[in-house]
Amino acid sequence: MMILPSPRAVYRGLRKMLRFLARPARRAGSRGGPVIQTYRGYGSRDEVFLMGRVFRQPGLGLKLGEGPLDDLVNIARRTARWGIRDARVAVTVGDARASVTTDRDGYFSVQLPIEEPLPDGAFWQQARLELLPASDKGDAPSGERSVAATAEIYIPPREVDLAVVSDIDDTVIYTGVASKLTMMYQLFIAKARHRTAFPGVSAFYRALFHGESGERRRPMLYVSRGPWSIYDVLVEFFRLNHIPHGPVLFLREWGVTLQRPLPIRAKDHKAMLIERMLSLYQQLPFVLIGDSGQHDPEVYADLVARYPGRIHTIYIRHVHQGEDRDQAIQALADRVAQSGCQMILAKDSLEMAQHAFQNGLIARRGLEEVRADCRRRGS
Repeated sequence: MMILPSPRAVYRGLRKMLRFLARPARRAGSRGGPVIQTYRGYGSRDEVFLMGRVFRQPGLGLKLGEGPLDDLVNIARRTARWGIRDARVAVTVGDARASVTTDRDGYFSVQLPIEEPLPDGAFWQQARLELLPASDKGDAPSGERSVAATAEIYIPPREVDLAVVSDIDDTVIYTGVASKLTMMYQLFIAKARHRTAFPGVSAFYRALFHGESGERRRPMLYVSRGPWSIYDVLVEFFRLNHIPHGPVLFLREWGVTLQRPLPIRAKDHKAMLIERMLSLYQQLPFVLIGDSGQHDPEVYADLVARYPGRIHTIYIRHVHQGEDRDQAIQALADRVAQSGCQMILAKDSLEMAQHAFQNGLIARRGLEEVRADCRRRGS
């Protein structure tokens, strides 16, 4: 039976939601003009990868004290942001520097070689970004004022032994990840953050992050079919659920906007992104996690065939109905087994964790935390 929140809880939740939604516009300042939005990046000691977007944001025009009205105005400013095409952005990490140009929707990505060693002690490195003077084409910004930003980039320790790539939709979180309003309600009003993630997911991912020794700090990389507009909500969801916060970089711009009224569907989106990571972490085996509802088993099996010896284990969460799908996934599991990879179709996080423990991927303590979380939440 669903328990509805009290009016007071609804009010508090709405206030939190408004502050959260207003935060990006408020952080960029009250003045209008170009804004650089960055997403967490990832990299190795030799190369880093980072994405972001350049917006033009309207000015505030009013002096409002903190409160719901100020939040609503800043939410309106955020909604009215317009991606700037052909803007040039300088990206600096340590002594390495490169410049990139935004695409038609204002997005940019940079793959930056690192020649001078980065500090070994810091796993999160900081990138500095600056908007360069406009070129003579497109609607790039005029450079009337200095625009800068920073971004976090995760670089695993040298002794890391494994990388983890996980789908988000129906793998970490229940269906509905692409619905921003649904997630906002669950996070801030319904207090359903403890049940929007599958039971045991948080503990299992923490166990994978720390490894059997408890000190591995493996790169945790997340892929979603959702649009970039839910990035901030996903980051907040991961924080509230204590899921290791690796980059949540790999979304797609398919939402309907004034600039692009038709949805975009990137072909082979997930495979392309995982291939990029396989190339970056060339010495590491990978664990891939997905669900049985879409094409994750097929995509992952194809990667095993094309990158022999690189995929250690595949975990597939059972979310489908029908024996035909069971048989199809079993056939894929038999096929990848010939390459030394295990594909496990698991009914829940505990089944994944038990296999991971038996195969030396996580510590016993991690397994017991997954078991306790599943028991507490009735899985």
